[in-house]
Amino acid sequence: MLKQTEGSHAMAEAIALCRPEVICAYPITPQTHIVEGLGEMVKSGELKDCEFINVESEFAALSGAIGASAAGVRTYTATASQGLLFMAEAVYNAAGLGLPIVMTIGNRAIGAPINIWNDHTDSMSMRDAGWIQIFAETNQEAVDLHIQAFRLAEELSMPVMVCVDGFILTHAYERVDVPTQEQVDAYLPRFEPQQVLDPRDPVSIGAMVGPDAFMEVRYLAHQRQMRALELIPALSQEFKKVFGRESGGLIKTYRCEDAKTIVVALGSVMGTIKDVIDEMREQGNSIGAVSICSFRPFPSEELHDVLAHAKRMVVLEKSLAVGIGGIVSHNLRMALSGISLHAYTVVAGLGGRAITKSSLHDLFDKALKDELEPLTFLDLNQEVVDRELEREAQQRRSGPTAENVLRQIGTVGATLR
Repeated sequence: MLKQTEGSHAMAEAIALCRPEVICAYPITPQTHIVEGLGEMVKSGELKDCEFINVESEFAALSGAIGASAAGVRTYTATASQGLLFMAEAVYNAAGLGLPIVMTIGNRAIGAPINIWNDHTDSMSMRDAGWIQIFAETNQEAVDLHIQAFRLAEELSMPVMVCVDGFILTHAYERVDVPTQEQVDAYLPRFEPQQVLDPRDPVSIGAMVGPDAFMEVRYLAHQRQMRALELIPALSQEFKKVFGRESGGLIKTYRCEDAKTIVVALGSVMGTIKDVIDEMREQGNSIGAVSICSFRPFPSEELHDVLAHAKRMVVLEKSLAVGIGGIVSHNLRMALSGISLHAYTVVAGLGGRAITKSSLHDLFDKALKDELEPLTFLDLNQEVVDRELEREAQQRRSGPTAENVLRQIGTVGATLR
């Protein structure tokens, strides 16, 4: 049913239609509205046969989800930013145990300095923990990907993160087609766990594994991710048959057929990128874009095929690996073995900084002329950075950097000494 609604509320409705039996929740901006919505549905009886567990921390949220999933029920939780870091040990445990938990990440910057706005640093910090990571471009896709995530998690017996841009998607009101219970039931089978909690037949969970078998267990987790490279597009096609729209998959291309310059990105920024590409196409420029929906497993072959005939690649990413540069671009370079092209990494939107059409026009114009540096920081205020570096060189005093930068731009009313 089409409705004008907040992204978080639409996601909560879709998750409820998947019939979770345990929801473990701890509020952290910007995912709070999702679990609030689910809590209201459990309390009102709209979501039946579900236990909503209020916990004391993010670590407890995922730990509770691990226990529930291991006991044999369909389980869901959500978090963001520092909350994901706080549950890091449990993130690895859930993947290592092969538990089909679905978790929404309301993508948000990681401090310090404190920042509640959107970038992808939180999800990227857990990219190698063993979870499948799928990124939504729109709120419609966020709804659809949650339904696919439960199916994917349970067929592979491994956890799935559905990554949605905080505020940009979670708090945006727009028209979304929320499916019916009959549609979801037709697509998502009843949960049939490998084992259930039975006091008459006790089993151990999370046993110690020594050097003689540890590598094999980890290799099996890798093999499941490789299977996901086939299963994700298959489930996306099956979803299209049931729901009448295409959503998800490994990658999505936009005007790439004859493109000599291809922009690669993840998440909601693709909407702005597509608008700029349309305008540049009208000016006669051969440019296209690729949106990565599945970041883990990484779709190396699909990206290799799309980029094989391009002259240049611009990777726009909302995260930074301090000391080396781009995270997405590093993965792409491994995928592009045997392809010779100009590759540019552009770090943009950190801490929620706006990525505007005018900035993208300037950026892509420079890329077409091969005038970009290998690593570029979009709209970086170099003057502020230079002044802080000069101050540090003159005074050689250690201490917090953020406050000095804020004073320079006038956010903090104090004299820089």
